[in-house]
Amino acid sequence: MSGPERERSIAIVGFGKIARDQHVPSIEGEPGFRLAATVSPRGPGMDRVPNFKDEVELLRAVPDLDAVAVCTPPGARFAIARACLEAGKHVLLEKPPGATLGEPEELARLAEERGLTLFATWHAQHNHGVDAARRALEGERIRSMRISWREDVRKWHPGQAWIWEPGGFGVFDPGINALSIAAKLVPAPLFVRRAKLSVPGNKQQPISAELTLASPAIGEDVPVELDWRHSGGERWDIAIRTESGRELLLSEGGAKLAVDGEGRPGDANGEYASIYRCFAELIGRGEREVDLSPLRMVAEAFLLGEREMVEPFED
Repeated sequence: MSGPERERSIAIVGFGKIARDQHVPSIEGEPGFRLAATVSPRGPGMDRVPNFKDEVELLRAVPDLDAVAVCTPPGARFAIARACLEAGKHVLLEKPPGATLGEPEELARLAEERGLTLFATWHAQHNHGVDAARRALEGERIRSMRISWREDVRKWHPGQAWIWEPGGFGVFDPGINALSIAAKLVPAPLFVRRAKLSVPGNKQQPISAELTLASPAIGEDVPVELDWRHSGGERWDIAIRTESGRELLLSEGGAKLAVDGEGRPGDANGEYASIYRCFAELIGRGEREVDLSPLRMVAEAFLLGEREMVEPFED
């Protein structure tokens, strides 16, 4: 990929923990961008750049802004991203790119119409082990794949009530990361064939899910286990066996790869550093990248899923 033509000013809309911990240092480490502002209606933002209460105030106060990273909960993203595109700004969307499939499809249409870049990011795809796995799978046919994504919701989403409400995704908020990695590794579409969703009696969204995926590029059905009730450390694993008998294990959410039990070295750069490098390059080439296949699989799980009510869950 070619490098960016110049430094561009960018604002973060939705200045929460992920923005502070991941987006800010990645922007500061990417020569293609300069952090110009933040939007946080309830928080102070950052000391060294102005903070605004909403995107309307931002766009009015910083008219020469080049780009915006939208890091709000998914339900709010469509209106914000549309306003920024209509104002002529390039837009990066945190995952998932919207609360529905139709929202990012419309944003992609608008971005193309305006000649702007829209980048629907899937941060787990940018873990260095994922690219290493793709290279290891070149010339191979996948025989089987097994996905296990288990973590403690109290650790990763403490007090975030929105995640249990309609549009909040529940356990698919982390689970979509696994689906995004699978979508990048498998050279043909993956489809949900069966799903079982376990929903706490006092919540609207599932706390665990069991899926069966299928693809013409994989010899066997793909079992997927997602669980938010896991304690004792995260287990974010994707195990792959090829027709030739090679065994690949992606662990730690794609950060580590072992092939036939032997660890493979990877790029030391983090997920978000890679994301902002790609965003700068997409802008420089006048291109868009909007892969909705992980979101489609989540939608299929909700459409096809058998629901069972389980014991209430208290955060």
